Amino acid sequence: MPLTLEIVTPEARVYSDTVESVVIPTTTGEVGILPGHIPLLTQVEHGELRVTKDGATLLLAISGGFAQVEGDRVHVLAEHAITEEKMDENVIEAAMKRAEERLKEAAHLDPNEFEYLQEMIRFSGVQLAIKRRRR
Repeated sequence: MPLTLEIVTPEARVYSDTVESVVIPTTTGEVGILPGHIPLLTQVEHGELRVTKDGATLLLAISGGFAQVEGDRVHVLAEHAITEEKMDENVIEAAMKRAEERLKEAAHLDPNEFEYLQEMIRFSGVQLAIKRRRR
């Protein structure tokens, strides 16, 4: 019996399919989900989400949010998420550099912008780690 996985961000549905398993980065460590998992609600951490389908592993970069497991349905509501195939290393590096440059002006930033820039740097780091591992 497969799992139904749906990953949604405020911008779009990033992933929706039936899968064999999913490993979610949470604030308390990675959680592996297989069919028949007990009900769960957990906070998602910045990191790598791994999906297994037809024996192959798909990697997604994910940033913050919540995951809910009910029966054989897994819903992930994330601040940011992107599949590996949509990651462009040059774009990621440029965005990370812009955020780092902007952080140098930390004394002039409001706290929300400072937190947002830090989040973008962490999310970019996760994406780069995924892309560079597959080389």
